[in-house]
Amino acid sequence: MTEADFASRCNSHRGYLLRVAVLQLRDNDLAEDIVQDTLVAALQGAQGFSGRSSLKTWLTGILKHKIVDAIRRKTREPAFASLDEECQIEDFDALFDDSGHWENPPADWGDPESQFSRAQFFDIMQFCLDKLPPNTARVFMMREVMELESNEICKELSITSTNLWVILYRARMALRQCLEQNWFAQPGRNA
Repeated sequence: MTEADFASRCNSHRGYLLRVAVLQLRDNDLAEDIVQDTLVAALQGAQGFSGRSSLKTWLTGILKHKIVDAIRRKTREPAFASLDEECQIEDFDALFDDSGHWENPPADWGDPESQFSRAQFFDIMQFCLDKLPPNTARVFMMREVMELESNEICKELSITSTNLWVILYRARMALRQCLEQNWFAQPGRNA
């Protein structure tokens, strides 16, 4: 593959990378810079791409490190006017019985590893993430995708560990529901 072909393939993922960066950084200009840095790093390290993972996955890994670095460098406080509203956990009380067990257990998701490997799954996952409230999605991505430690997230967002737990719980429950409705409940998906 020529350098121009590789550059073109990398650039085809710019939109996805930009959505992830904007969601995390809440700054369109900074997100664009981070994506640009990611693509430059990918082109400079093209020989490091072995093809064992998809190009999108490889680029996302580079982006993840660039975003983590940017978050750690930020000195200003992010705006979280509606964060307390997203921390309401009572909405999910009806999902559990008096002993704390599921009223309706989660659907059988089949073999998650094989489901996860499908490209379509990532599209549905992105759709579900886009449906989350912005601050909830940001916290979920910081913890589960960027793999930041809880104390780093709490410090960055000026929230308590209890608020973090509630936000992550809410995100996971909403993602579960969205995935069950839009992916796992579809005919033939559990096979």
